Amino acid sequence: MKSVVISFILFFVFSTSTFSQENKILKVGDEAPKFKTLADDGSIWDVKKYLGKKYIVVYFYPAAMTGGCTKQACAYRDFKSNLKSANAVVVGVSGDNVAGLKLFKKANDLNFTLLSDESGEIARKFGVPTRDGGTITREIDGESFDLVRGTTASRWTFIIDKDGKIIYKNDSVNAVKDSEEVISFIKNN
Repeated sequence: MKSVVISFILFFVFSTSTFSQENKILKVGDEAPKFKTLADDGSIWDVKKYLGKKYIVVYFYPAAMTGGCTKQACAYRDFKSNLKSANAVVVGVSGDNVAGLKLFKKANDLNFTLLSDESGEIARKFGVPTRDGGTITREIDGESFDLVRGTTASRWTFIIDKDGKIIYKNDSVNAVKDSEEVISFIKNN
């Protein structure tokens, strides 16, 4: 009986610590999660490649090819030179599959990397709320496409500094103004 109780306690402690690590609510000053995933071009994107070299803007958005998400992505596209002069790299993260991200990037002439987080694992590491995914149909160049999302993340933005720390967190993002607010923050920091 004693071994059963000890086993139960160990299981509970392990389960609780694993849950809290994967669903941690990040605060400014916390170390940023390490992650890698598939990019829109099918390559593996690894945050470690940029740590110590640039500010890393990680913005989560609900779904490719939807109103607010398209406005947000196009604003980041239009501010690319400002971000480059601020020594920042931007990645947009959503639950869309790689094929959907590739279409989104092409349809809107996006000039930065989009990352696929179909399982929601990256969102959970950042503490970003998620809900079920889905499929939407969009017409691109006269052809109909189904864009598939494994999960739907809330619209949150983070900036990781060169030391790998979270220096900015916005959990009530205005899609249109997000890129301007990020650039202003980096330049004034």
